[in-house]
Amino acid sequence: MFGAKTSLGIAAVCVLTLCGCAGYRLGSTTGFEAGSRSVEVRPFVNSTIEPRLSDAVTSQVRKQLQQDGTYRLDTKGQADVIVTGNIVEYERQGLSFQPQDVITPREFRIILAAQITAHERGTGRVLLSRRVFGHTNVRIGNDLSSSERQAVPLLAEDLARNITSVLVDGDWPN
Repeated sequence: MFGAKTSLGIAAVCVLTLCGCAGYRLGSTTGFEAGSRSVEVRPFVNSTIEPRLSDAVTSQVRKQLQQDGTYRLDTKGQADVIVTGNIVEYERQGLSFQPQDVITPREFRIILAAQITAHERGTGRVLLSRRVFGHTNVRIGNDLSSSERQAVPLLAEDLARNITSVLVDGDWPN
């Protein structure tokens, strides 16, 4: 039905497809069943001078962990793993500038860094301690503070996505 060239082509596609999936792991990457462990995310501490970051980041981390499903989110204080965070850096970097004024930016990249610690409730053993970054771009309109205020949810969401990735896909002990 198929010619030799067609069969060889199908075989080559199958081999390449299987090789491309060689690093893929089906199911949880942490080695335990999804939802079998619980995590408590304590409110983040904001060590920067920028207000409104702590609540935004904490709620986004909780939301991202719920959406991922690897851990059950525990709010009753009985979690297996406790995650704490300290927002340690809020930095603006100019991306584009006014055509006639190379000092005044038109667009910023805002970078947010948090020091994340995860430890076991029972033993107190530190499972993970790492600095995680998030960023977003802000186009400055008529008011810089309004533009930044509107960017905080996006910034918190990006940081939370990166924190969740570290917690879920990290190589820390189970």
